[in-house]
Amino acid sequence: MSLGFFEAIRAAAARVVANARFVRIDDTAVAALTDELSHMPAADPDFDPGHHRVGDDDATLAFVFTLNAINFGSGWFPFLSKRSGLSGYMTVATNLKQHFLRAGPWNADGLQALTAADCAAVLEQDLAVAEVAELMALYATAWNDLGRFVARRYDGRFSRVVESAAGSAAVLAEALGDILFYRDVARYAGFEVPFYKRAQITAADLAVAFEQRGYGAFDDLDQLTIFADNLVPHVLRCKGVLVYEAELARCIDAEELLIPGSPEEVEIRASALHAVERCVAGLAAADIRMTAQQVDYLMWTHGQSPEMKATPRHRARSTYY
Repeated sequence: MSLGFFEAIRAAAARVVANARFVRIDDTAVAALTDELSHMPAADPDFDPGHHRVGDDDATLAFVFTLNAINFGSGWFPFLSKRSGLSGYMTVATNLKQHFLRAGPWNADGLQALTAADCAAVLEQDLAVAEVAELMALYATAWNDLGRFVARRYDGRFSRVVESAAGSAAVLAEALGDILFYRDVARYAGFEVPFYKRAQITAADLAVAFEQRGYGAFDDLDQLTIFADNLVPHVLRCKGVLVYEAELARCIDAEELLIPGSPEEVEIRASALHAVERCVAGLAAADIRMTAQQVDYLMWTHGQSPEMKATPRHRARSTYY
């Protein structure tokens, strides 16, 4: 990227919005949301297991990296066996946390040896369900690839992954992008559109888990974009910020899967990212400092509410979210 890491993500999203055919941003709704945000405290949710310490520093590092390696699968989540009252992500994160508390973390070699059956056992899933078996196989690949990445480049130590970033979330995210399932870059109208959702959220989770000290100290956290997935766009659609073309809206409302990397799917993610950037700029113009990451947390938290869960969000079987 000739631009800086985060600047390139923002610039590509703006370029998608300028060329979009299936998604538009409603200016009036952006202004209304900006005003709404101006009256909300910027706070991180405290219920995400990815934000919690799990044992000592090394165990917590291993947990954050191991969890974020499989922080995808929303397109398969309707088929998961979920814990009572928990979403697909929260089920996966909670089950993984319980495993870490019982058995401790896997090291790099252990991650490389895991199978789909191991994933199903740890995450309490049934491989007899075809869609679940498919996701568990992807999770096994994700953990195998993470293990190889840490073993070959960082002498098997998660601490060295963070230390090599030298306090930069951008450097950490870009390094993680060398792992296939982290390489969250789409093609749209002949140009690349980077999102790096899970790579960015890894740095954010480390910052919360370590209270922005030690392994959680990054000097560019305020530059993170939203973590472009399918929940924040859904909240923005419900608030009227994102308006979908009729056939795309019908498809989503009918719970039909979108194709990962399709123009429609890229436009949804990019438009959500750009809309939040517009809100952040509007807040800044009113001398209110709120980062895109903080807006993401507020929207993501709101997305856990029953009214937001009552209507379908877009789903795509993607390894990026």
